[in-house]
Amino acid sequence: GIVRVRVASNKSPWLSAVHGGDVFSVPISHSEGRFVADNETLLQLARSGQIATQYVDEAGQPTMDTRYNPNGSFLGVEGITSPDGRVFGKMGHAERTGRGLYQNVPGNYDMHLFESGVSYFQI
Repeated sequence: GIVRVRVASNKSPWLSAVHGGDVFSVPISHSEGRFVADNETLLQLARSGQIATQYVDEAGQPTMDTRYNPNGSFLGVEGITSPDGRVFGKMGHAERTGRGLYQNVPGNYDMHLFESGVSYFQI
Protein backbone atom coordinates (compact mmCIF):
# COMPACT_ATOMS: atom_id res chain seq x y z
CA GLY A 1 0.00 0.00 0.00
CA ILE A 2 0.83 3.69 -0.06
CA VAL A 3 0.53 6.04 2.90
CA ARG A 4 1.02 9.77 3.30
CA VAL A 5 3.64 11.02 5.74
CA ARG A 6 4.36 14.58 6.80
CA VAL A 7 7.76 15.87 7.79
CA ALA A 8 7.30 16.98 11.39
CA SER A 9 10.95 17.98 11.88
CA ASN A 10 13.81 18.27 9.42
CA LYS A 11 16.53 18.55 12.10
CA SER A 12 18.04 15.33 10.78
CA PRO A 13 20.63 15.50 8.01
CA TRP A 14 18.60 12.76 6.29
CA LEU A 15 15.79 15.30 5.86
CA SER A 16 17.87 18.37 5.02
CA ALA A 17 16.47 18.60 1.48
CA VAL A 18 12.84 18.86 2.63
CA HIS A 19 10.85 21.22 4.83
CA GLY A 20 8.71 20.76 7.89
CA GLY A 21 5.13 20.26 6.73
CA ASP A 22 6.07 18.64 3.41
CA VAL A 23 3.89 15.60 2.67
CA PHE A 24 5.16 12.54 0.82
CA SER A 25 3.59 9.35 -0.43
CA VAL A 26 5.47 6.35 0.94
CA PRO A 27 5.09 2.67 0.04
CA ILE A 28 4.51 0.32 2.95
CA SER A 29 4.56 -3.43 3.24
CA HIS A 30 3.78 -3.87 6.90
CA SER A 31 0.91 -3.85 9.29
CA GLU A 32 2.75 -5.14 12.30
CA GLY A 33 5.01 -3.21 14.59
CA ARG A 34 4.19 0.30 15.69
CA PHE A 35 5.66 3.15 17.64
CA VAL A 36 4.45 3.15 21.24
CA ALA A 37 5.53 5.45 24.08
CA ASP A 38 4.05 7.04 27.17
CA ASN A 39 2.80 10.63 26.97
CA GLU A 40 5.87 12.09 28.69
CA THR A 41 8.22 10.42 26.21
CA LEU A 42 6.09 11.50 23.25
CA LEU A 43 6.14 15.11 24.46
CA GLN A 44 9.89 14.99 25.01
CA LEU A 45 10.49 13.57 21.52
CA ALA A 46 8.22 16.21 19.97
CA ARG A 47 9.89 19.07 21.88
CA SER A 48 13.35 17.92 20.85
CA GLY A 49 12.35 17.56 17.18
CA GLN A 50 13.00 13.81 17.18
CA ILE A 51 9.59 12.96 15.73
CA ALA A 52 10.70 13.28 12.15
CA THR A 53 7.70 12.00 10.18
CA GLN A 54 4.07 11.20 10.95
CA TYR A 55 1.29 9.36 9.18
CA VAL A 56 -1.26 11.92 8.03
CA ASP A 57 -4.79 11.99 6.67
CA GLU A 58 -5.97 13.69 3.48
CA ALA A 59 -5.86 17.08 5.24
CA GLY A 60 -2.22 16.53 6.25
CA GLN A 61 -3.02 16.06 9.95
CA PRO A 62 -1.39 13.33 12.06
CA THR A 63 -3.91 10.60 12.73
CA MET A 64 -4.61 7.36 14.52
CA ASP A 65 -7.15 6.38 11.83
CA THR A 66 -5.97 3.02 10.47
CA ARG A 67 -6.86 4.04 6.91
CA TYR A 68 -3.86 6.38 7.09
CA ASN A 69 -1.86 5.03 10.05
CA PRO A 70 -1.98 1.30 9.27
CA ASN A 71 -0.23 0.07 12.39
CA GLY A 72 -1.69 2.44 14.99
CA SER A 73 1.55 4.21 15.90
CA PHE A 74 1.02 6.68 18.73
CA LEU A 75 0.75 10.32 17.54
CA GLY A 76 0.97 8.91 14.02
CA VAL A 77 4.75 8.53 14.42
CA GLU A 78 6.22 7.02 11.25
CA GLY A 79 9.86 8.00 11.83
CA ILE A 80 12.07 9.17 14.68
CA THR A 81 15.66 10.29 14.98
CA SER A 82 18.42 10.08 17.54
CA PRO A 83 18.92 13.28 19.58
CA ASP A 84 21.61 14.48 17.14
CA GLY A 85 19.51 13.50 14.10
CA ARG A 86 22.18 11.30 12.50
CA VAL A 87 20.24 8.08 13.09
CA PHE A 88 16.84 8.01 11.40
CA GLY A 89 14.48 5.08 11.81
CA LYS A 90 11.26 4.93 9.83
CA MET A 91 8.63 2.36 9.01
CA GLY A 92 7.71 3.17 5.41
CA HIS A 93 9.90 2.29 2.44
CA ALA A 94 10.99 5.67 1.11
CA GLU A 95 13.75 3.87 -0.81
CA ARG A 96 11.16 2.37 -3.14
CA THR A 97 11.21 5.20 -5.65
CA GLY A 98 12.16 5.22 -9.29
CA ARG A 99 11.17 6.22 -12.77
CA GLY A 100 7.90 4.67 -13.87
CA LEU A 101 6.74 3.49 -10.46
CA TYR A 102 3.31 4.43 -9.07
CA GLN A 103 2.13 6.01 -12.33
CA ASN A 104 -1.49 5.51 -11.35
CA VAL A 105 -1.09 6.66 -7.74
CA PRO A 106 -0.44 10.41 -7.52
CA GLY A 107 1.87 11.86 -4.92
CA ASN A 108 5.38 13.08 -4.21
CA TYR A 109 7.46 9.97 -3.52
CA ASP A 110 11.03 11.24 -3.35
CA MET A 111 12.03 12.41 0.13
CA HIS A 112 15.65 12.85 -1.06
CA LEU A 113 16.82 10.82 1.93
CA PHE A 114 19.85 9.30 0.31
CA GLU A 115 21.05 12.44 -1.43
CA SER A 116 20.69 14.30 1.86
CA GLY A 117 22.55 11.62 3.79
CA VAL A 118 25.38 11.38 1.28
CA SER A 119 25.73 15.16 1.23
CA TYR A 120 25.96 15.33 5.03
CA PHE A 121 28.27 12.38 5.56
CA GLN A 122 30.72 13.40 2.79
CA ILE A 123 31.69 16.45 4.79
